Amino acid sequence: MENKISITYAPIHEIIVHEIVKVELEDLKRERVTPSGTLPLYWCSGIIFSFSSLPMSRKVLDDYLDGRIHWMEVHFSQMKEYSSSIELKDEQHYSGKIEIRVIDTSKSNVHQEFIKWLKKNTKV
Repeated sequence: MENKISITYAPIHEIIVHEIVKVELEDLKRERVTPSGTLPLYWCSGIIFSFSSLPMSRKVLDDYLDGRIHWMEVHFSQMKEYSSSIELKDEQHYSGKIEIRVIDTSKSNVHQEFIKWLKKNTKV
């Protein structure tokens, strides 16, 4: 007996952003350094950014399942050209250079739409 599997595509239809902060690129790089390594940054359409999600709760989970995601805080800076990594140089607390991975998310519809909105609604 063949078991048929139903596939449902339920894309995100809303991003709820609670705070947006434009920062200097060096500060954006610096914030991605942790004691256990570095966290990646995201790049889309000339903007490099990071975001943090709200902690999972029943409300956040319900919103997520309904196609709404919450970004607690977005930090961004301009970076016209994509590069797969960027350097944080001469940081006082670390010896040498620190490489930070950059993920090109320009094919993500969610990120494309967010960056369009960001450029229209903030001083990029």
